[in-house]
Amino acid sequence: MKLTPIIQLLRPQQWSKNGFIFLPLFFNGQLGNIQLLYACFIAFVAFSLAGSSIYCFNDIWDVEADRKHAKKCRRPIASGAIATTEGYVIQMVCLAASILILSLWGGESKYVLAGLILFYYGMNMAYCLILKRYPIVDVMVISIGFVLRVLAGGFATGIYLSEWIILMTFLLALFLAFAKRRDDVVLYQNTGIQPRKNTHRYNLDFINQVMTVVSAITIMAYIMYTVSPDVTQRFNSQYVYLTSVFVLAGIIRYLQVTIVDLKSGDPTKILMCDRFIQLCIIGWILSFFIIIYIVNER
Repeated sequence: MKLTPIIQLLRPQQWSKNGFIFLPLFFNGQLGNIQLLYACFIAFVAFSLAGSSIYCFNDIWDVEADRKHAKKCRRPIASGAIATTEGYVIQMVCLAASILILSLWGGESKYVLAGLILFYYGMNMAYCLILKRYPIVDVMVISIGFVLRVLAGGFATGIYLSEWIILMTFLLALFLAFAKRRDDVVLYQNTGIQPRKNTHRYNLDFINQVMTVVSAITIMAYIMYTVSPDVTQRFNSQYVYLTSVFVLAGIIRYLQVTIVDLKSGDPTKILMCDRFIQLCIIGWILSFFIIIYIVNER
């Protein structure tokens, strides 16, 4: 086997999703704590390998559907660059490596993290086999997966997670998942090919309304978070609400990319390529960094 198809099968670009593991550390003002940063990194690597294992199985299971897709037909399993049996081997190697890394370097929380990853793995296997056939359930599963990443960061570091970070993570993931489903509907309308078995249960009117509702709830929830007495007291700042500008601009821009540009098929690619959204993310991170690590240190 050549190395390039293996890397494509593992989808390392999707590992950026596991950056949510570092959120508890960041918001708790502990980024400078090398021990906790190391614990998060181990959880990140373990989650990334488990995720790659799931991608392997997904590509094997959906190989026939992928061959009919305009873009997915280039995937290693669908294109024949990697045989099905080889895909299964890579899948199991990734899963074993994930658990092994936790066993060796997971620290005191290794059993909890291993259980969390196995639950995440089982949930996604169920998603690949059954759950993704059911509309709404499919996007809920994806959103829960992001929440589990944040929980992993909390367990790895022993940092308490507020209901706000859990709620905001779920809402944002739900918004992105529905945006991706919208891209599937557009493809279905243009080509007559269903990217997913449940695509016919979605349409543009429904998804547009859902995205409007979810984006509005996300923005309002974030604003309520920034002005919450508990939050302003914890960050020792009355200016947390100013970070809402970046969240609002980022969500509106994503809606534009989704509805106007029709490019919401790969959220990771959008986040890595869209300069406007990148500036919103950088501005949001820098504003919190200033509030947590500079202003509070004075």
